Amino acid sequence: MLMKNGSLTVSFVAKALFGLGLVCGVGSIGKAQEQQSLVSCKPMSQKTGEFGCWILVSQPLGTLARPVYWTLDVFLTKELAEHAKGPGGTVVEALGKVWLFTVGEKLKAYSTGTRVTQIGPLPINEGRKYTAQYMEATLQPGMVSKTHVHSGVEVFYTESGETCLETPAGKQLGKKGVDIIIPEGVSMELTATGTEARRGMMLVLHNSSKPATTLVDIWKSKKLCMTARTDTK
Repeated sequence: MLMKNGSLTVSFVAKALFGLGLVCGVGSIGKAQEQQSLVSCKPMSQKTGEFGCWILVSQPLGTLARPVYWTLDVFLTKELAEHAKGPGGTVVEALGKVWLFTVGEKLKAYSTGTRVTQIGPLPINEGRKYTAQYMEATLQPGMVSKTHVHSGVEVFYTESGETCLETPAGKQLGKKGVDIIIPEGVSMELTATGTEARRGMMLVLHNSSKPATTLVDIWKSKKLCMTARTDTK
């Protein structure tokens, strides 16, 4: 984070995030005015604190055939997850658990694991090569992302807390049991809402020949998510 005379040096940070080709920018909403403090989604190996956005892994998948689902299973050990892993599967450790993420056909639950959720079908283009980028994020209520788009569908799974996604079409609220799917090329702004930290994971199933994420300024949000808390009461 870079500050100059109490305000964010946006151009430098934006340039850095573009260079990384990804962003999970987060800012705190001040009482007098909005002051965004952007941070990039960094590799999990660089994690130094509780709050932020962290890249778990990027897994090339090649071409996919419809219908496509994101299946999330939890296992007691990494060995059990690896043994169950099939085509399109990736084993990760996140949010204090061992997960098997699978992108592909709709799978039956494993006897050795616990099925958490299955999200889809996801909008894809057959014949295109895809990469699955998985991220983990823990955000305090009120934190907001920089406006951005993805070169593929983004899927949000929420373990605890709330997520509000604003797009040109309006807003969607994500929480435990309510997952969000945002199609490719849709401008979005994410806000952590509710009264507890938002803990969850994201999949960006993106075009392998393009960056997963790009910052945009052609659309400005209406800050609809700032009223999300009162709307859900």
